[in-house]
Amino acid sequence: MSLHRWLPSPMLSAALLAMWLMLNQSVAPAQILLGSLLAIAAPLITKPLRPMTPVPFRKPLVMARLLTLSLIEIIRSCFNVSRIILFAKPQGLNSQFIKVPLDLKHSHGLALLSCLINSTPGTVWVEILPDTHDLVLHVFDLHDAQWWVDTIKTRYEKPLIEIFDNV
Repeated sequence: MSLHRWLPSPMLSAALLAMWLMLNQSVAPAQILLGSLLAIAAPLITKPLRPMTPVPFRKPLVMARLLTLSLIEIIRSCFNVSRIILFAKPQGLNSQFIKVPLDLKHSHGLALLSCLINSTPGTVWVEILPDTHDLVLHVFDLHDAQWWVDTIKTRYEKPLIEIFDNV
């Protein structure tokens, strides 16, 4: 019997054990034993719910640059959306849906792209059209659709392709 069969996610198990001990504020032997049992059992029970294997972490500098630029964009959008909500007239809003053609195919990359877009105030990931693989995006106050397409393609999708499509 292999160790991987009984411990499919060692990092997840270690994190669950650490969380258990912190939540109980105790390192008593009984808590360590109970936490270890739960930390081993939870990944085993939930393994069928995880159809894909985790992706190894590659290109940390590209990921750091992507997350830094995303954080800056999130903060900038917070101020812009706040200004619009507090001071703009409702009839002046131009809320629309746009389509962004995506080249990114990796499901982990698409999931991260979705998280980044939905974390940015004023934008919502609606769906990916199955026939064209276009992202349908809702923009709270749209002034230039091509700017949004270029921004998503260059700032978000390009680094994600570099990180995930080479796996």
